[in-house]
This record gives sequence, C-alpha cells and structure tokens, in this order.
Amino acid sequence: MTAAELFGAILDGDCDPVLRDDRGRARTLPVDVWLGRAGAVDERVLDRARGPVLDVGCGPGRHVHALARRGVLGVGVDVSPAAVALARRGGATVLEASIFDRLPGTGSWNSALLLDGNIGIGGSPDALLRRLAGLLARGGAVLVELDPPGVGVVGERVRLEDGARASEWFAWARVGADAVAGPAGAAGLCVRARWRDGGRFFAELQAP
Repeated sequence: MTAAELFGAILDGDCDPVLRDDRGRARTLPVDVWLGRAGAVDERVLDRARGPVLDVGCGPGRHVHALARRGVLGVGVDVSPAAVALARRGGATVLEASIFDRLPGTGSWNSALLLDGNIGIGGSPDALLRRLAGLLARGGAVLVELDPPGVGVVGERVRLEDGARASEWFAWARVGADAVAGPAGAAGLCVRARWRDGGRFFAELQAP
C-alpha cells in the first residue's frame, strides 16, 4: 500500500496512526488537528504569510481554509487524493501533485508553507527548499515548522502504520530549529527569523 493510499484511509477512519522509522521508533500522528480548524499558533504563523501562498503538503487544508477566511489567496498541493478531496470540499483550491512536479506560478509565490513537519517531504531538505526557492517571487519567504533544537538534520526511512496496515517505506527528514541555516543556505535562502510558539518551533526563510 502506498503512503498516499494509507494516508487517505487514515483521514477517513477512526484510528491511532503512527509514523514509524526504520529503527522502530514511532510518532503519533495528530489527525484530529489536521482535520480541524487552524489553531491559534497556526494563525500566528499565517500572520507572516503574504499572498499568493503555496501550502506544500496541505493535507485536508486547514491552513488554506484559514487563509481564505482572511481574504488571502492560498493554493494547496498534496499527493493524497483523499486529502485533496477533503480540502476542496471545504472550498480550498488544491493541486493533486507532488511539489516536485511542474506547477503553475513559478516565480510568483510570495510565501510557501512547510508546516506540520513537511520539511521532511522527499527526504532531502536541501532539495525541497531549493525547489521552493525556485517557485518564490523575489523577496518571498518559506514559513517552516521545525523539530526542537538538538535534532540536527536527519534523513530517515519511515512508513505509516494503522493497526494491521502499513504503507511502503519512503524517505523523510527532520530538521532541528538550530540547524535550519544549513539547508536554507544550500537553497540560497537566508534565515530571517526563528521563534517558538506553543511548544512548536518555526523559521522564516527569505529568498533574495
């Protein structure tokens, strides 16, 4: 089963899914949070977003929906058909695609979101941020959620699990809040700000 297929089943079910790495360590996935409205911490991150905004790995679309309520143009992108359907059902504009596919608006996005750990997409933060840097307008920014300080930059193999079901293994990554300057610099981005809010860690990475 692909990760996108199992993710769709998880969004549609009543379960306690986890993301497990190839060392056996499991992290609970906050599905209820993803399916809900943007919380106060999310809203404060979105205060920094300038439209148009590209929400990478948007899932069911809570951030895109929150942007719409503000009157800010936001477009999501996600590989999961089920997540895309949920986001569109709520009124969001979402592309069913990989961030590495050909996408509209190259060079015109003022902000990109990498929240909920989505800097891990593809397993290479350098490559992901380089891709986003190529999509941003001059002076645009990536708003990224990070792991706590001390994690470093870690590439790993992970899979989704839901009871007896498991997805295929896929590449993922984690980046600590004190280590983001490395991947950002490799992508030609500078760290404009770093902050902690509600026990979560974030950074704003700006394009030249």
